[in-house]
Amino acid sequence: MDYFLFLEDILKTSKPKDKIEKFKFFYNNFLSDNYIMNKAYIPCDFTEPSYHTFLEITNPTSLPPIKNFKSIEGKKYLVHTILHIEYSAIDLALDAALRFKNMPKKYYEDWLEVASDEIRHFLMLEELLSELGGIYGDFPVHKNLFEAMEQTPEFLRRMAAVPRYLEANGLDQNPKIMEKLNSNRDEFNKKFLKVLQIILDEEVDHVKKGDYWFKYECERLKIEPESTYLQIIEEVFPGSTKRKMDLNFSARKEAGFSCNELKFLSKKEDCN
Repeated sequence: MDYFLFLEDILKTSKPKDKIEKFKFFYNNFLSDNYIMNKAYIPCDFTEPSYHTFLEITNPTSLPPIKNFKSIEGKKYLVHTILHIEYSAIDLALDAALRFKNMPKKYYEDWLEVASDEIRHFLMLEELLSELGGIYGDFPVHKNLFEAMEQTPEFLRRMAAVPRYLEANGLDQNPKIMEKLNSNRDEFNKKFLKVLQIILDEEVDHVKKGDYWFKYECERLKIEPESTYLQIIEEVFPGSTKRKMDLNFSARKEAGFSCNELKFLSKKEDCN
C-alpha cells in the first residue's frame, strides 16, 4: 500500500461512509506495517473542503446562535454543529498525517490515531442525530477549520494553530455545553452528555499530541516555544492573544500548556 497516495485519496473522499470505510482499510494496513512511504510524493493543495459536494457552506456569521437546548430542533442543531466539527477534525488529522514528510514514525502513528478517534466521535454523534430524525447536511455549515488548514501548510504553524489553538478551544467550550445540558437531564441529554465526556477526555490527548510535536519542532529549530506559539496564533487568528479567554485550566495543563501561557491568554494573575 502506498501510504501517501492512499491517504490523499481518503482525504479527497467526500461522503462520510466512503471516507470511513477507506480509512479503516488503510489504518489496518498501517498498523500491520503493510505500507511504503514514497519519498518522491509531493503533497497536493486543497482548494475546497472534502464535504463541499454535499453540505451547504456559509459564512459563520450567518449561522444562527446555539440557544435552545430543549426543543427537538434545537438539539438537532447543536448535535449537527458538533458533528460537523468532528468531521472537519477527521480531515485535519488526515492532512497532518499526509502533508509533513520525513517525520518519526511516532508522528504518523499519533495523527492516524487522532483520525481514528475523530471518526468514532463522528459516528457517535451521527447516531444521536439520527435518533432525533436528523442527518448530516440538515443545516448549513462553516469551513473555519478547513481555512485554518489552508493557512498553515508549514509544520510549526500547523501544530500551533490546529491542535494547540483550535482543538484547545474545544476543551474550553465542551464543559460549557455540558453544563447547559445538565440543567435539562432528559434521556436524550443523558446520552449526549456521555458522548461529550468521551470527546472531552480524548481531545485532551489530541491537544497533548499537538503540544508534543510543536515543542519537538521548536527544539529542532532552537526557538523558544511560548513566545513562538503566541506569535503564530496572533498571525493566523488576529486578535486571539489580545482578548480575555475563558479557559479550562485543568484540561489545558494536562495537555501541556504552561502556567505562563494560561495567564497570558486568560489575562489572569494566576493559573489555578
